[in-house]
Amino acid sequence: MSTAPPFGNRILRPLARTTAIAAVITQAGIAVTGSVVRVTGSGLGCPTWPQCFPGSLVPQPHPEVAAVHQWIEFSNRLLTGLVGLVGVACLVVALLVRPRRRRLILLAATMPAGVVVQAVLGGITVLAGLAWWTVAAHFLVSMVLVWLAVLLVAAVTEGDAPPRWYLPPPLRGLLLTATVTLTALLIAGTLVTSAGPHAGDAATPRLAINVATLAQLHADLVVGFLGLLAGLGFALRAVSVPASSWRRYLVLIGMAVAQGVLGAVQYLTGVPEALVSLHVLGAALVVMATAALWTGCRIRDEMTAVTLGDTRPLASAGTT
Repeated sequence: MSTAPPFGNRILRPLARTTAIAAVITQAGIAVTGSVVRVTGSGLGCPTWPQCFPGSLVPQPHPEVAAVHQWIEFSNRLLTGLVGLVGVACLVVALLVRPRRRRLILLAATMPAGVVVQAVLGGITVLAGLAWWTVAAHFLVSMVLVWLAVLLVAAVTEGDAPPRWYLPPPLRGLLLTATVTLTALLIAGTLVTSAGPHAGDAATPRLAINVATLAQLHADLVVGFLGLLAGLGFALRAVSVPASSWRRYLVLIGMAVAQGVLGAVQYLTGVPEALVSLHVLGAALVVMATAALWTGCRIRDEMTAVTLGDTRPLASAGTT
């Protein structure tokens, strides 16, 4: 097995983990601040892109656009720059780690690449006048990047071999089904938002579907997701998984229940602005917890330590 140089082991790998954690935080943070832009009606505070106003990158006094809306939207754009810097740092550090880790580099590369995608989507969102489908896509891409950032954190201390699972195939299928349901849940949530009152600007057309119907669909998916997680919990107790995997499951079920309660309160109280942003934060936390459970239910050895293509459960492979 190859050994990394001392500098790489003692400095670069901890630095890679730190930058990856920063990527998780900033990718989730930009989703939350984006919701603040939306609920405050500041989506067109900077009505052009990439400039804030024609001929100016920064807010300017304008009789038709309140200064507070300009600065809220402009601050969100500045935060995008910070997310980009963190993404570049992730990639640079991953490239410096020795020995070279292909999977680590690829995951790190998704961070700056994702920022570019988000910047383009942000421009389309502004130019399209905050069309609901552009805002929905903006949020969903953020959730994908949060997921990838969590995988990046795990990849720093993993090997490059194919995964070997603590879970037998039926439980992996249950975990996959829960994740697919979470994806549908997030999409349904964006549809509820698209038909709801917080468009980012008072003049923005909304999705022409009854909000109550979409909210019911969203609630049904929440119940389904919680049911799958409950079943997964009982199954995890029946197999041999590390204590850390069980703790990750408990965090996930706790986050999911809290998010469900928050969503119900939000709907019953008329969708207050503060709860909208909390709900977006909760969505990001549930995505983080689900991705963390994925990484906690398998192990990746160094490439030379296992036979390529061995994806047997650890118990059947004789690994403790």
